[in-house]
Amino acid sequence: MTFFSTIGGYILMIKGMFTKPENLKMYWKELMHQSVEIGMGSLGIVAVISVFMGAVSAVQTSYQLTSPILPKETIAYIVRDTVILEFAPTLVCIVLAGVIGSKIAGELGNMRVSEQIDALEIMGINTKSYLVLPKILAALITIPLLVILAMVLGIYGGRLAGSLGGILSTDIYDRGLIQNFVSKNVWFGLSKAYTFAFIISSVSSFYGYHVKGGALEIGRASTTAVITSCILILFADYILAFFLL
Repeated sequence: MTFFSTIGGYILMIKGMFTKPENLKMYWKELMHQSVEIGMGSLGIVAVISVFMGAVSAVQTSYQLTSPILPKETIAYIVRDTVILEFAPTLVCIVLAGVIGSKIAGELGNMRVSEQIDALEIMGINTKSYLVLPKILAALITIPLLVILAMVLGIYGGRLAGSLGGILSTDIYDRGLIQNFVSKNVWFGLSKAYTFAFIISSVSSFYGYHVKGGALEIGRASTTAVITSCILILFADYILAFFLL
């Protein structure tokens, strides 16, 4: 029963967002604020993870490809597709679920507990539209950009690790990058990024918006939001891979 009530509450929250804004300038300001908070606040961790992700992928790929028959370019080829198809969109978004999801759930939960949401509703403001919609739109704008950055830095991290570790030269790595390149893989990675961005922002907003209690419940809601988002990301990853590949 709790499962169906949660699903129903989530659908009603999404439905309640789509109303005419009371003040378009105020909504635009909130959207820009959330875009900066989500995008710039996660830039550092995404950059660090992406570089090391590509570096580790290059080292492990070279360790497994020990056959002299396979050319060295194969390492770059595998690193490129692994980063674009899986590591950049999925791994980065799982990390962002912890960084962004807990922040969104904690922010809305604190506003609910301190009765700021109730005050806004008394003033005639649609809080679902004003508080939740800008967060979801900001996530849909910034998270795919972060995933694109992760793709670039991941590939560069593999190139750097291959050069510094003496695995393969930069010229060989660059030749492997353009070998059998399929542009569909990039669009597949971006489709995953948009899907995961919506999951992270909407699920975290739902749990934060419906907090009941005090500070302890805010912490529980943040934890639940992160866990639920990660599970849904992995499930959506399988579904998208099954149908789009």
